[in-house]
Amino acid sequence: MDKCEAVLKLLLEAVQSGVTAENQPNSNEIPVGVSNRHIHLSQADLNAIFGEGYQLTKMKDLSQPGQYACKETVTICGPKGAIEKVRVLGPVRSKTQVEVLTGDCFKLGAPAQARLSGDLSGTPGITVIGPRGSVQTTEGLIVAQRHIHMTPADAQRFGVQDGQTVCIKVEGPKGGMYSNVAVRANDTSALECHLDTEEANAMGLGSSAKITIIK
Repeated sequence: MDKCEAVLKLLLEAVQSGVTAENQPNSNEIPVGVSNRHIHLSQADLNAIFGEGYQLTKMKDLSQPGQYACKETVTICGPKGAIEKVRVLGPVRSKTQVEVLTGDCFKLGAPAQARLSGDLSGTPGITVIGPRGSVQTTEGLIVAQRHIHMTPADAQRFGVQDGQTVCIKVEGPKGGMYSNVAVRANDTSALECHLDTEEANAMGLGSSAKITIIK
């Protein structure tokens, strides 16, 4: 009986050690999250457009811890046009931030700049319309700079640091490379590369896509 158990153990070890690198997940790959236009509201602006004391209604959690998509949508208006049904993301923030696509800027007539989330100084304002009112922000309209969320441990593993910009490689028939991808490393992040829908479509990326860092 002991001899049989020893043989079985050896066979199991042989099978485990025989797993090829092709069958193992590539530790250098990073999942991709594709973002469409959306808005983060301050509490004051939320009150103004949805009513005093209004609470956002969570629809589903997002990949980043604590972030979620809401059932609420708004209309945003620029000098030349408007875009309806812009999804609100929660929770509320200290400042309202509207993230649009580059193509949206032509419709709105607003020259949004590529910025990281929270870097709003000098950005254009926008009119936000809800069911109970509207607000005119003095800043906050941006095109999100492509970036990678990760923890400090992830950053160490990939040999990068918070605030660094890297290049990423996309495989596939329409694959290629993107430069100027910012690294955002902190303890509250989940590993994910964020691209907007225009960037993802240009490379033929779907919801299960992955990228690799090319420094």
